[in-house]
Amino acid sequence: MPFANFKVPAGSLDDRRKKEIVTRATELFVDVYGERARATTLVLVEEVTDGGWGIGGEVLTLAALNGSPGN
Repeated sequence: MPFANFKVPAGSLDDRRKKEIVTRATELFVDVYGERARATTLVLVEEVTDGGWGIGGEVLTLAALNGSPGN
């Protein structure tokens, strides 16, 4: 069973964008494995609490990702 796990900042995507991730990831697996993969592809879009992750030793927040002043 193909599986994709996307972790995104909480509140950064609306339902339409989450559906787009699910649809496009599924289509990618179908392109790779063939149509048989569609029915068993699992795509998980997880929302990570603001400030609950970081990169390069720095905590990331939604404000920082959006380029708000002072971040």
